[in-house]
Amino acid sequence: MNKIELRVMAISRSVTQSTNYAVVLGEREGARRLPVIIGSQEAQAIAIAIEGLEGSRPMTHDLFKNTLDILRTEMREIIINDLREGVFFARLVLNRNSEIIEVDSRTSDALALAVRFDCPIYTYAHILEEAGITLEDEEEDSAPDETESASNMTNEDNLARYNAGELSKMLEEVLGNENYERAALIRDELNRRGEN
Repeated sequence: MNKIELRVMAISRSVTQSTNYAVVLGEREGARRLPVIIGSQEAQAIAIAIEGLEGSRPMTHDLFKNTLDILRTEMREIIINDLREGVFFARLVLNRNSEIIEVDSRTSDALALAVRFDCPIYTYAHILEEAGITLEDEEEDSAPDETESASNMTNEDNLARYNAGELSKMLEEVLGNENYERAALIRDELNRRGEN
């Protein structure tokens, strides 16, 4: 089966399941999108890695990455390889001393690891046909560029009008609320001023 490469397009609160989130994966060479429902912990783990935020202690996915790094094991790719009764299944594809090792994984954990290892994410055509959605041309043109992150987007609140103390207080508040996109914007403003 031919693999289709995907990339993380967005993370948003799930419309159908209020306590969960949706990671929207998009084809690198196409208009189809694959929404994957994940828990809040995994959404947080993915958002933290995408935004480059670091906690005081490693999260579980960071621990797993650190362990593989110490064991000199490369994460080559992840593959969303099955869909059964609305549940996605994934495999981690590892390389250790030229030996390929495949490990079953929850898709949410696999995605959290993929963003940490900066490795490719793949699926198969039959999964995209069954669970994917296709954007219309106008929607595709307005889709976010893969290199655009929350930290690069224009901030409608214009953070430049706040002083460093106010920004630091806001940063603590949004981190407490697990709003990592907003935290990244505030962090970038503080870094721009050289005050963080």
